[in-house]
Amino acid sequence: MSVLRSAFLAAAVAAVSVTTTAAGAAPADRTGRTEPAVVPEADVAHHGHATLWDGRIGVWLTSRNHGPAALADLTVRLEFSQPLAPDQQPPSGCLRDGDRVLLCGTGALTADGSPRELALDLRAVGAPHEVTVRIDTVWNGGATDRDPANHRHEVLVPATGDPYIF
Repeated sequence: MSVLRSAFLAAAVAAVSVTTTAAGAAPADRTGRTEPAVVPEADVAHHGHATLWDGRIGVWLTSRNHGPAALADLTVRLEFSQPLAPDQQPPSGCLRDGDRVLLCGTGALTADGSPRELALDLRAVGAPHEVTVRIDTVWNGGATDRDPANHRHEVLVPATGDPYIF
């Protein structure tokens, strides 16, 4: 029985090491060395402003990629401290994730290319006196971003109708 157990354990270890090598490194060169897989790097930045008036939330968002790698697509999460009206349809390119979150695709972002713009006109439940809007990149195709501070924002928006910049 211990011979069978040892054989099974050896096969399991071999399978794990093959899987780890295949997923975590590039193929071996002719000397037998492996190099780590290259992960693209991008620098995504979101800027814009948000307003609140009579229970309506407006968000104007500009997304840009400062490079060096281009991104095929990007998903931005917009989270609101107040629930959104349940009967409104999300804008084109966006979908709801619960009663307070929208996930919106930007499309391709070239390195140091044209920005993508998103304008949202939403209704909150009731007429809140203020709302907090959190903006963050939740998917960028697996690229690394060494400066996440310029794509993560939180802005308090009082119900004045004035634009609050992020």
